[in-house]
Amino acid sequence: MYLAHLSLTNFRNYSRLEIDLSPGITLLQGENAQGKTSFLEAMAFLSTSRSLLASAERELVNWLAWDEPLPFSRLVADLNFANRKQRVEITLMQIGASASGSPQLRKEVRINGVNKRAIDLVGQMPTVLFLPQDIELISGSPSVRRRYMDIALCQMSGEYCRSLSAYNKVLQQRNALLKSLRERGGSREQLAFWDEQLVDHGSVLMARRAAFLADLEAEANLRQQALTEGRERLHVQYLASVDGLSNDQGNGAEPAYTDDDGWFAESAQVFMTHDQQEIAAVFHKELARGRSREVAAGMSLVGPHRDDIGFVAQGRNLRTFGSRGQQRTAALAVKLAEVAIMQRTLGAPPLLLLDDVMSELDSSRRSMLLEALQGVEQAVVTTTDWNDFTPLFRSAARCYRVADGRLVESDEDAQEPAGNVDD
Repeated sequence: MYLAHLSLTNFRNYSRLEIDLSPGITLLQGENAQGKTSFLEAMAFLSTSRSLLASAERELVNWLAWDEPLPFSRLVADLNFANRKQRVEITLMQIGASASGSPQLRKEVRINGVNKRAIDLVGQMPTVLFLPQDIELISGSPSVRRRYMDIALCQMSGEYCRSLSAYNKVLQQRNALLKSLRERGGSREQLAFWDEQLVDHGSVLMARRAAFLADLEAEANLRQQALTEGRERLHVQYLASVDGLSNDQGNGAEPAYTDDDGWFAESAQVFMTHDQQEIAAVFHKELARGRSREVAAGMSLVGPHRDDIGFVAQGRNLRTFGSRGQQRTAALAVKLAEVAIMQRTLGAPPLLLLDDVMSELDSSRRSMLLEALQGVEQAVVTTTDWNDFTPLFRSAARCYRVADGRLVESDEDAQEPAGNVDD
């Protein structure tokens, strides 16, 4: 699969853009705030129907569009597969305003011209996006890592995506009941129904996460060693909140690690079992065992909504003690590994989107990354400096300058403009 054409109307600082793309590397150069990241964001938005950068979807609509009688934003991608073509489209349209005056938008999703639910879009145009802030995948909070797992797995599994949606709805209902039991009392037997639902959907999530992270460790370790010239091995571990699934339960788990003054010591919270029935049984027991504690807290304390991922290199916790360079390298290794896993799972390579990835890498890591990109089916890479990339790399890429929401194609040496693709 590759993205053959992208059309943007009133998206961020792009009032209108029509651009043909091809397999291989597309390289975008420009100063900050000119539209490079927005270009990548548009493709990622078409992939998942959600923006990783906007706090509200109204931020995605070009500010000039708000002066029009009917403000809207439209994104269209034409995809070429081995034996078929496909079009995906998202339209954001104002339908009114809230009591505070903020615009209210309706989101319409179409696949090949047919109206679909947003959830149906996920996986149609698989992408792997790497942003400068993705260093938080290593250094940030557990919620960042859970979101990473959810985005990756939803693109590879419709079952996971449906289970995630159902789990979150059940979790909300169960938390409301726990809060009510804490504040007003009542029979705890009311929890039985929601426990069953939580286990049914949660065990799907945990089984998929365990299998994914096992694959991710193998693939990411290979890329970590390549990016560090063999100096570092990367271990990726599933830190589950269900204590019973540990290496001392006889389920085949590997030794676990937790942060202990910066070093990782053996623990009982990492597991590598992929058996959904086993996970469900242990999850159910944990809910029963912790019921009093959850009622006292007024919220659900056990389940995939409390999971985390551990990243270990040279026996130490990268989140706490990794340098910024180590954290960025590990995050990049994980993203490159995700490309390989998606290609193997889906039978087609995802679109790789790299935003200013070279800026904080040393020269050796840059060289290793450029070598790794040579084998990618299609990638769009941004930079503020042409010199981040070798002349040989630029000559093999399709190069554009980005300024004020416009793309101008440049020659292989990235010197003189050759034309404007959005005229």
